[in-house]
Amino acid sequence: MTDPAILDRLAATIEARKSADPSASYVARLLHEGEDKILRKVAEEAVEILLASKDGDKQHIARETADLWFHCLVLLAHHGLGPDDVLNELLRREGTSGIDEKALRKMG
Repeated sequence: MTDPAILDRLAATIEARKSADPSASYVARLLHEGEDKILRKVAEEAVEILLASKDGDKQHIARETADLWFHCLVLLAHHGLGPDDVLNELLRREGTSGIDEKALRKMG
């Protein structure tokens, strides 16, 4: 059973861990180590999804995607953003072809 509010709860946990002791919290440690460390984790998880996809193991793909989403949420928190910012952008794009949306970004 899915629960769409999980992203909000996870983002709230990440936000709460911003002020935690980096030796006691993985999130606090990532944020303390800075954007380059977070970006490396996002890139690492993206590569792991590619490898999982090549293997064709659906559970492995789901696990690696969860890792990527988690690290993307940490990156968003680093920039003062959250899931709603991404969801609002997706809503803005809804009904617009990908080709048109990309062209609009290049113009503006």
